[in-house]
Amino acid sequence: MEPKKTRPRPRVWLLLMASAVILTFVLPQLFGETPARQIPYSEFKSLLRQQKITRCTIAPESITGFQRADSTAAAAPGFLKKFFSREAAQPGEIAFATVPINDPDLIKDLEAAGVAYAGATGGWWQDMLLMFGATLLFLILIFFVMSLLSRRFNPQRGLMTIGENKARIYVEGNTKVTFKDVAGIDEAVEEVREVVEFLRQPDKFIALGGRIPKGVLLLGPPGTGKTLLARAVAGEAGVPFYQLSGSEFVEMFVGVGAARVRDLFKQAQRHKAAIIFIDELDAIGKARGATPFNSHDEREHTLNQLLVEMDGFDANNRVIIMAATNRPEILDLALLRPGRFDRQIVVDRPSLAGRAAILRVHGNKVRLAKDVDLRVIASRTPGFVGADLANVINEAALLAARANKRHIEMRDLEEAIDRVIAGLEKKSRVLNKREKEIVAYHEAGHALVAASLAGVDPVHRVSIIPRGVASLGHTLQLPTEDRYLMTRTELLGRLKVLLGGRVAEEIVFKEISTGAQNDLERGTAIARSMVTEYGMSARLGPLFYGNDKRSLFLGGETFGKPYSEKIASQIDEEVRSIVDRAYHEVERLLWRKRQRLARLAMLLLEKEMVEGEELQEILQGKNNKTTAGSLTAGKQENGKPSE
Repeated sequence: MEPKKTRPRPRVWLLLMASAVILTFVLPQLFGETPARQIPYSEFKSLLRQQKITRCTIAPESITGFQRADSTAAAAPGFLKKFFSREAAQPGEIAFATVPINDPDLIKDLEAAGVAYAGATGGWWQDMLLMFGATLLFLILIFFVMSLLSRRFNPQRGLMTIGENKARIYVEGNTKVTFKDVAGIDEAVEEVREVVEFLRQPDKFIALGGRIPKGVLLLGPPGTGKTLLARAVAGEAGVPFYQLSGSEFVEMFVGVGAARVRDLFKQAQRHKAAIIFIDELDAIGKARGATPFNSHDEREHTLNQLLVEMDGFDANNRVIIMAATNRPEILDLALLRPGRFDRQIVVDRPSLAGRAAILRVHGNKVRLAKDVDLRVIASRTPGFVGADLANVINEAALLAARANKRHIEMRDLEEAIDRVIAGLEKKSRVLNKREKEIVAYHEAGHALVAASLAGVDPVHRVSIIPRGVASLGHTLQLPTEDRYLMTRTELLGRLKVLLGGRVAEEIVFKEISTGAQNDLERGTAIARSMVTEYGMSARLGPLFYGNDKRSLFLGGETFGKPYSEKIASQIDEEVRSIVDRAYHEVERLLWRKRQRLARLAMLLLEKEMVEGEELQEILQGKNNKTTAGSLTAGKQENGKPSE
C-alpha cells in the first residue's frame, strides 16, 4: 500500500497571493524602466513650444509623456513593462510627468506642436493592479512548471510532498514472505526469530526486564538474501513493513533527506508495531568527516537525523529498524554502537547443504524431470549465492522451453551453470585452425596440471567452445567439499594450474599468445596476497603489508602503500620469485606428460568438450597411446628446457 497522495492545501494559494503583493512593489524596481522625471508645468509648456514633446497622456491628476533627449541614449523598457504597459519609452526619449493646472489652451498648443496626445480616466492604482495581475500570473506559471517537474521525476508524489518519505509500505501480512521462503541461511534466520517473538509477544521480554535490540544490521555479499530475510521477518510478525533504499533519502534539495527521515519514523510510530527496512544503508551511513570537503554534505545531515531518530525511540514502542549493506567497513561508528544497530547478523554465502535447500525452494516453482538431482547441481555451484542459484533455475527453464521440452532435464541445468559461470555460448565466434589448436593445448595444460597436483580441485569438464566476452575456452574444476581455509600448498597449486595454459603453449608451439592474460592476472594476485596478506614469504616474514581498507564482501583493489619503497621493492622481487618457481615446476611437469597433453588436445579439437570418464582416463594416463601427428612440424623437439 503506497502512501496517499496529498493535494495542495488552501494555504498554498494564500502564500502565492502574499508573494504577488510583495513582488508587485519589488518587480518594478528590478525589471522596470527609469522613473519619469518630475518637471514643473511651466517647463512642460516651454518644451512644448520648442517642439521637444513627442507624445503625452492627459489624466485628471497628472500629465505623463515623453520628450526628446539631447542624446540617443535612453532607458530601455523593463521586462514586464514591455509586455504589460500601454506605453514604453523609445530610443531617444525620456519620460516626464507634471501636475496640470487650469489651462484652456493646452489642446490647441498640443495640436500646434504636432504632439500625439490621449486621455486617461484612471490613476496609479490601475498600474498597480496591472502589475499585481502580471506578478500573480508569473508565480502561478512557476508553480505549475515545478509541479510538472516534480511529477516527472516522481509521478506518485507532488511538489508539496517532497519532504515526505518514499517508502514502499506493506500492510500486515501483505509481504507474502515467511521463513519457509528463506533457505540456505539458517543461522541468520535463528538470529532474527527473537525479533519476531518480541513483536508478537513483547510481554515475555518486558516481564524479565529485557530489551530487544533497536536495530538489526544484515551484513553480507550481494544476492545472499538480506532483503528477503527482512521481508520474512515482517511476514512472520504480521506487522506493517516500510521498505526503501538509502539513496531514496537524498535529493537535489538541501534538507530533504533529514525531512524524509523524520517523516518515516513519525509515520511508523503511529502503529503499535512496525518494521523499517533500509536497503543499501551505506548510501547514507558513510563515516562522517572522511574528507574535509564533505563536512556539510547533505548525506551527513541525513545521517545525523537518522541517529537522532534512533535515539528517540520510545522504550514501549515496538518499532524495529532493520538495514542491509555489503560495505560495513565504511559505515559511521555511531551507527554501530549499542542502542542503535546493536545486533549485526552476517548473511554469508550458503554451504553445500544451503545451496541444495535454495535450489529446492526455487525448484518447487518449476517443472523438473524425475532424474534431476539438485544436490549434484549444488555441488557444482561452489560460491554461488541465492540470486545466482535462482538465475540457474530460470536459465534452465528458458533452455528447456526453447527446446520444446515438457520438463527441465539435468543437461539443461548443466548448460545453465555454464552460462552463468562462463557466459553465453558464442556460436558466431569461429576460430581458425591455428587459434583452435592454441586454445586446445592451452586448456589441456590447465587440466593436466590440475590432475597432477595434490590439494587441487578435480577437473570436471574441459571445453574449447567460446563463451562470454573474451573466453575462448574453459576448464571447469569443482571442489568436493566446502572449504574456508587455504594452505600455502593449495595456493601454490592454484597458481600452477593458472600457469599451465601458458606453459603448454610455449612447450608445443615455441610461442606464447595473449590467451593467458586473465590467468597471469589472477596468478599474480595470488602470489602478491601470499606475500603481503598471508605472511607466506620466508624473506619478508609473517607480516601484513596490505591495506585494511579493502571491502569485506566486495573485494577490490587496495589503495596506498603502508610501507616503504624498499619493502615495496622486496615485495615485487618475492612475488616474481614465487611465480618463476611455480612456472619452472609446471614446465618440468608438462614436459614429462607431454604425450597426455597432446592426446587431450587432439580429443578437444575433435569433440570441443571432454568430460566424465573419458576425461579422467586421459588425465590419469589409462590406455595412453601416442597420438600420431599430435605434435606438428616444428614441435618434435625432445630437448627438455633447462632447469
